[in-house]
This record gives sequence, C-alpha cells and structure tokens, in this order.
Amino acid sequence: MINKAIKSFGLGLTLLAASVSLYAKNNVVVVATGGTIAGAGASSTNSATYTAAKVPVDALINAVPQIKDLANVTGVQALQIASESITDKELLSLARQVNDLVKKPSVNGIVITHGTDTLEETAFFLNLVIHTDKPIVLVGSMRPSTALSADGPLNLYSAVALASSDEAKNKGVLVMMNDSIFAARDVTKAINIHTNAFGSQWGALGTLVEGKPYWFRSSVKRHTNASEFNIENIKGDQLPLVQIVYGSDSMIPDAYLAYAKAGVKGIVNAGTGNGSVGNYIVPTLKQLHDEQGIQVVRSSRVPQGFVLRNAEQPDDKYGWVVAHDLNPQKARLLTALALTKTNDAKEIQRMFWQY
Repeated sequence: MINKAIKSFGLGLTLLAASVSLYAKNNVVVVATGGTIAGAGASSTNSATYTAAKVPVDALINAVPQIKDLANVTGVQALQIASESITDKELLSLARQVNDLVKKPSVNGIVITHGTDTLEETAFFLNLVIHTDKPIVLVGSMRPSTALSADGPLNLYSAVALASSDEAKNKGVLVMMNDSIFAARDVTKAINIHTNAFGSQWGALGTLVEGKPYWFRSSVKRHTNASEFNIENIKGDQLPLVQIVYGSDSMIPDAYLAYAKAGVKGIVNAGTGNGSVGNYIVPTLKQLHDEQGIQVVRSSRVPQGFVLRNAEQPDDKYGWVVAHDLNPQKARLLTALALTKTNDAKEIQRMFWQY
C-alpha cells in the first residue's frame, strides 16, 4: 500500500514537472553589438543626429521590462561599435560567440542588437555559418534610445518574443524590424531615415503582433544546419579578401587594378541593370581572372530582380559567376566564404544557386 502511494506521489510529481516545463519561459540571450539602438542624442528631437553605440546591454534590457514576461532574458556585450565599422575580425568574433551560446542546452534563442547599416550582412553571414535550429534574431532601430518615439524598445520586445517562440525554430537567421519578420538572406536596408527601413523583394516571412508571430512564407534556400559552411572550420580573423566595385557610366579600370594590387581573391562587380559590364572594362576583368585567378562575380546595383547567367556577358566563356538575386554586399560575403573552400568558378556558381 505504501509502495503504491509512493509510486502515485512520484507520478504526480512527474506530471507536475511536465506541466511546469510546458509553460516555462524559454531562455533568451541578448547579444549587444552597439548601433543606433544603443545610441544617444543631445536632445529628444535628435532622431537622425546622434552618437551610436553608447548604451550598454543591461540598460537596453532594463529599458524594456516587459520582455521579462516573455522569456528569461540575460545579456552579453559582444561589441560596442557602429555597424559601418565592423570588419571581418568583428564579424568572425561575433559568429563564434553566438555559436558558443547556441550550443548551450540552457539557451533557447538569441537576439542580436545591431546597427542597421550592415545588419543585413551580419544576418546573412550568421545564416551561412551557424549550425543550429534555435532562433537567432537580429534587431536594430532607426532612432536612438533618447529620441521621441524611439523605435528600439518595441523592436527589442518583438525580437525577444520571436526568439522565445518555438515556432521560430529551424527558419534560419531572422531579422525583426518594424513589426515585420524577414529572412536574413534577402532582407535589405532600403530607406536610411524612416523606421520602415527594411524590406525584401520577395516579401516578409511574417509579422509579429502583440508578441505573437504570424507566418506566411519560409526561406527555401540552404541555411544554418543545411549549410556547408561552418564557423567552427574557419580559422583566424580574416576571410579571403573580396571587394566591390560600383558600376556606372564613364568608368575607369583603376579601381579593379588597385584591388588586384591589394591582393583581392574576388571582385564583385555591382553592375548596372542585369549586372552589366562596360565593354571598355571587360578586358581588365578578363585579364584579372585569367592571369591572376581573381574570381569575378556579376551582381547588380539595381535593388530588385536578379542577374541572369550568360545574359549581357558570356559568363560561361569568361569563367565568371553571377550573384543571382544577392545584392553586392551579400555577394561579397558568399564569395569570401566560397573561397575558403574552392577557387573553382563552377563550384562557386553552384553555391550562389543554392544559397
């Protein structure tokens, strides 16, 4: 009889523990890197003139006490920098810190507060090199914390809500801005002075209302666990050097030649239209590719659409790569990662199709 009572009591405790865990809050780590969301202006009316990367992570979290109703939130100050000043060194360091965090069983999700200028690059890079199904959400703001109607607090609240949601698992790295949920791969900063700064030509993945995410599409390209790139296999604090040349009329070859002299392994040509290259620039690019082995990737300065292979230029003949729908800044990152594995243009082109 006593044994039965003990077994019954034990079963009751098990069921109670299961019930508690069912409703237990997830653990979310806010990884702060600086940016406008951590910025401060001289006056509350300064929404565009301010100093970025001033407010520490604890102050960011404490400024939005409601996030503690969503998750068990802790903070890490990874960087304190304006995002335009991020280099490979900071990017790789951040990726390694995030990778260490997602490997911990006690961590359920990550929020990265980040400057908006290069937020899309960091998000895409993490999407390629972090192997996890846990939510990783990047968030920023277009107004500093001291401004009237600062957008940072609500953006941070929404990002924590998203990172703590089990529905956000295995969706790749996400960007949460202005109530919209974007895929890291195709989100871009399209406006530099308004709060609706980010968008994607393929649309948002979903939206978040009062702390609840609503999903409408998913990213079909390879990411996170399905990626062939892994931050754990990248050594040092530099990626292979890849630079961007912006296309226009009346160009001169000097920029390409200067980058070649600096030792670049790849050049992304942010061409006009369909990634076009002026007929007077083609010989220079052919020479750099054929004689120095520099990879040439045709992207476009046009914000929407995609670059067609063998249109405008005979890519097969020249051994060039097209960036498909990746903008120049994201094409630079994928090219650099590709060059950690191969210098074969056909293999690099495959990667652009798949990622």
